[in-house]
Amino acid sequence: MSTMTLNRRSFLRFSALTGGGLLISAYLDPIDLLAQGGGQAAAPRPDLFIKIAADGIVTITAKNPEIGQGVKTMLPMLIAEELDVDWKDVRVTQADFDPTKYQGQQAGGSTATPGNFMSMRNVGAAARATLVAAAAEQLGAPAGELTTASGTVWHRASNRSVGYGALAAKAATMPAPDMASIKLKDPADFKIIGKPITGVDNDALVTGKPLFGMDVKVPNMLYAVYERCPVFGGKAKSANLDAIKKLPGIKHAFILDEQFAPANPGRGGGGAPAAAPAAPPAAPLSDNRTRDVYSGVAIVADSWWYAESARKQLKVEWDLGLNATQSSASYDAKAKELSTQAPQRQVGSVGDVDAAFTAAATNGKVVEAAYYYPFLNHVPMEPPNATAHLANGKLELWAGTQTPQGALGIAARVAGVTNADVTFHMPRMGGSFGRRLYNDYIGDAVAIAKTVGQPVQLRMSREDDLRNDTFRCAAYHYFKGAVDNAGNITAWRDHFVTFDNGGNLNAAEFPARFVPNTQIVASSIPKAIPTGAHRAPNSNALAFVMHGFIDELAHAAGKDQVAFRLALLAKTPVQPPVDPAAAGRQGGPGGGGGGAVPGVGVPDRMRGVLELVAEKSGWGKRTLPRGTGMGVGFYFSHAGYFAEVAEVSVDANKRIKVNKVWIAGDIGRQIVNPINAEAQCASCVIDGLNQLMNEITIESGRVVQSNFGDYPLVRMRNAPPVVEVHWKLSDNNPTGLGEPAMPPIIPAVVNAIFAASGVRVRTLPLQKSGFSWA
Repeated sequence: MSTMTLNRRSFLRFSALTGGGLLISAYLDPIDLLAQGGGQAAAPRPDLFIKIAADGIVTITAKNPEIGQGVKTMLPMLIAEELDVDWKDVRVTQADFDPTKYQGQQAGGSTATPGNFMSMRNVGAAARATLVAAAAEQLGAPAGELTTASGTVWHRASNRSVGYGALAAKAATMPAPDMASIKLKDPADFKIIGKPITGVDNDALVTGKPLFGMDVKVPNMLYAVYERCPVFGGKAKSANLDAIKKLPGIKHAFILDEQFAPANPGRGGGGAPAAAPAAPPAAPLSDNRTRDVYSGVAIVADSWWYAESARKQLKVEWDLGLNATQSSASYDAKAKELSTQAPQRQVGSVGDVDAAFTAAATNGKVVEAAYYYPFLNHVPMEPPNATAHLANGKLELWAGTQTPQGALGIAARVAGVTNADVTFHMPRMGGSFGRRLYNDYIGDAVAIAKTVGQPVQLRMSREDDLRNDTFRCAAYHYFKGAVDNAGNITAWRDHFVTFDNGGNLNAAEFPARFVPNTQIVASSIPKAIPTGAHRAPNSNALAFVMHGFIDELAHAAGKDQVAFRLALLAKTPVQPPVDPAAAGRQGGPGGGGGGAVPGVGVPDRMRGVLELVAEKSGWGKRTLPRGTGMGVGFYFSHAGYFAEVAEVSVDANKRIKVNKVWIAGDIGRQIVNPINAEAQCASCVIDGLNQLMNEITIESGRVVQSNFGDYPLVRMRNAPPVVEVHWKLSDNNPTGLGEPAMPPIIPAVVNAIFAASGVRVRTLPLQKSGFSWA
């Protein structure tokens, strides 16, 4: 995704509003835009960050997509804090997508806070400096003698003041301040940052006001459904289209061959629609390449219900292609076969694992275990949807997406227009968890609208989304570990069996590099379904298997699980070394990157949260009833350090209840919005519990699961009554919260199940081990 750089010349512009207000905007100078490869610059009408009305009401634009993570509240909080206004006087509006006006309009990777913490504060501080300059002229007092508070500029020496609203017209004529001269607030003086602020959309959410993509209505709009080939890589050959067109409310029905989607549909690109290939490919397609060729039938009607009802009478002859032979059973058999063979590739090794295993056979213990985690659907509460209107060479688009730059590229190419010809509105999204990184539904909507010549809203049903997702990839881990008689891990081997273009495993993934002898090897299986990022990509799965097997080794060594991990973290890691300066950077599988150890980050910071969660949960100090146990896990993901403890009860029928969860997190020196931060942590816990109980399975190349009946989500009665969150503040820049609290909950629960029942969970979902919710 391309980014633009704002310099002092192009950072701010000021203009007057009708009625005497002030408009303060971030603006990219046309010279700067051209120099950065942006093509022809747009007219110099900047998108707004701040509007101050004559009555003192401040409207702040939130630039990033809102998925439910609270960014529409958090980013304006940063601006409002440095502007020095009261939150009650702030109104928030959502920006459209426009890369010539904003940087980083995306959602994903828990990047909103680290990517915007300083820049949004700078916007507010620059606006405050301009208002102070205007007040200095109006009050006839030196700017250095003026202070601000609650939207008012004060000259305390003369006890005079003037409100921002009264200064707005004057401030609109002032030059932009020199950014180097502007001082940001001391955190000790924060009045908004660090305070619990409820979501700006909360009232609209609870009263059912239109906010979401499905709420969009435009004149002359039709509604569409799209029946895709049930086998990934297949295509429609024929259908009973004439019969469908005769049904009530139906306006159009046609086969749509999808040739426009890019190889990675979330990141951009894509070509124009093209004719279907003359013959199927010579080998089974793998991963997102399937989105280039599979096709389906579009039905367009006066209402979505008419279209969905007509779909139930649709009869399609499919060319299922070569993926129709694949199944979950064939994957399992192939993984088992590969586990007994030499690995296909070496990922990394340190020391001599074979010698270490030989030594442990007589002076320690050797443990072997096979772990598995399944394909998963994202299941956002609001299934993907998009509304498209193409007319006179211009495209207007309403769509929730985490990657609007990629969506823009797809939409423009499908429509046959330039990016500059697209107006892209970003409605609030009802969840995503990574699903809306992939913009297939947006390309579908534009293609259908282009075909029918009217505005069209395409909605995926729950069944559509469950069977046509970009899924979390499954994988198998065949572990072998050794501990010596002193209880130290002396050897660690992981044969990682994954799928083509599927999950990743870093050679330094914890506890590798903290064990003197490690070997990471891998093999791959071809697969039929597209896979991609899921909330806390890679981390969500690796935390389960790594901390599950670490727990097994701790048990074999006769050590306390927390003490065993603390002892590991105290060791000096074998190469590569940890770079503390890089600890806040995100990258690589499991959230390592920049020299930080994957799964751990900087060991001292991880030790800090592990010690904190042990203290707060009373680890090792509580007497638990029979059938109740506690488990622990930690993980460094998306620059966040989290350790979690779960208390779980298991009855005689293997029904489980998560009684309480303790969370300790280190995301830097500042929690921007505590109420939302805790909500994100609770959300991560619930999402992790969903991962414990669900799976996507394949039969004859198609997804078996269809709705919540066979892909159930956690109900309120199954959720832990208490999720207790504790923060360990550290002298590091603030990082994000959408993802890093999720990975540790999965091993914490399965390890607690073992403590409660003596049954070790190595395969998910839990039902495969005989467990169910109480």
